[in-house]
Amino acid sequence: MSSFAELHHLGSGSLEWHRDRSVFINCPFDKDFKLSFDALVFSTICCGFIPRCAIESGSAALPRMDRIVNALCASKYSVHDLSRCRGEGDSNFARFNMPLELGIAMAQSFSGDKQSKHDWLLLVPRGHAYKKFVSDLAGYDPTEHDGTLGTVVSSVMSWLTTRPEGVKGPTPEDVLAVLPVYQLAREKLNKAWHGYEPWRDILFEAGRIGREKGLIP
Repeated sequence: MSSFAELHHLGSGSLEWHRDRSVFINCPFDKDFKLSFDALVFSTICCGFIPRCAIESGSAALPRMDRIVNALCASKYSVHDLSRCRGEGDSNFARFNMPLELGIAMAQSFSGDKQSKHDWLLLVPRGHAYKKFVSDLAGYDPTEHDGTLGTVVSSVMSWLTTRPEGVKGPTPEDVLAVLPVYQLAREKLNKAWHGYEPWRDILFEAGRIGREKGLIP
């Protein structure tokens, strides 16, 4: 069975989590990053993987850290974007949720347990000073992007397609050409749910559009 077939007909009404094809997405969840977040979700699905993140459960009864750890540990892969680790606003506060979740992923990769083996991709904007506030990452080579959807999509897709479960699928240009269709569907979904759209519906829309446009066999 092909990797795309193992998505269990994503977009046609069913979804199952499989650790080997799950990719935890660790990035800012704000309005300014929304287009990039949609691009990460859509390109991940077009590469034959299932995106996961802290907001997937929609459960306020479960502590946020529990949701993060559960989803991350249930994923073989993760993508971490450190775009928002600089001072912002009048108080000049920086957001360190992203480095924290990256640390959890790194600990998972160092566990030595073959069944919980984890691989991760670090994304940073070009010229980012991450080595100054997370100096222990100096020995790693993050993937740089310039903040455009083109470089974000290309960076993630080039990494996912080289993983053992990666498949030969669409190119970044193919995905970028269809991405506006998915973003429009996301806006309609957001409006229909008044900002509380279920994570599964978000993924179903990506799978449906990917299939209709020939990006997913």
